[in-house]
Amino acid sequence: MMCEPLAPAPVVQPPKKKIVVVMGASGTGKSRLAMDLAGGVSAEIINSDEMKVYKGLEIVTNKIKKEPCNAPFHLLGVADPETEFTAENFVAAATLAVESIVQRGKLPLIAGGSMSFIEALIDDEFQSRYSVCFLWVDVELPVLHQSLSARVDQMVAAGMVEELRAMYSPNADYTKGIRRAIGVRELDAYFRAECSSSAEDKSLKILLESAINEMKVNTCKLANRQVEKIHRLINVKRWNIHRQDATSV
Repeated sequence: MMCEPLAPAPVVQPPKKKIVVVMGASGTGKSRLAMDLAGGVSAEIINSDEMKVYKGLEIVTNKIKKEPCNAPFHLLGVADPETEFTAENFVAAATLAVESIVQRGKLPLIAGGSMSFIEALIDDEFQSRYSVCFLWVDVELPVLHQSLSARVDQMVAAGMVEELRAMYSPNADYTKGIRRAIGVRELDAYFRAECSSSAEDKSLKILLESAINEMKVNTCKLANRQVEKIHRLINVKRWNIHRQDATSV
């Protein structure tokens, strides 16, 4: 009697490692949520906010304050502020960080508002290797705009103008590096006038007020663009993004 050959055992794929991505417009509370989440699990946070990758301008870029959170941070204040840190640079650095965190048995938690960085990282190959949970911290735009305007005032009170004055250069290139951050270009006319011996205090005050108002407008425009990009990721790329309404807080 001949025995039938045994069928090959099915190949069991190991479960995908999990990753959490916290996204949203500027000022919605992404960083706070990421730190709160990291406090409840064994996680490490990877910054995905383009301007926060650069060294310097702590106030202008509103860098995350690490003190309340014991989780390690990656890609926060590490890049040369005078060079260009591209989406390709981010993908390379973030991929290494994710692999290192996973190998140590911890949860990678990516948090930031630069959708071009996030989209470049989370491509089809990445999602084939990892199970990604997307959390969108959203705030109704009229409320968010008021909050962003107030935040600019808080930045001014915290020493933003002095911080920018220390790095001001009349020949600066505003097209690359940290000088693309909102606030740098807006205050250029004010600093130029300040350097002029003929400038009057009244005209300087008007220029400063105009620059601060322009910062507020441009920050709100940035938030609008960030929300539009998230909607595109949902409607065009079909990402399964979980919206968390933070308007009330």
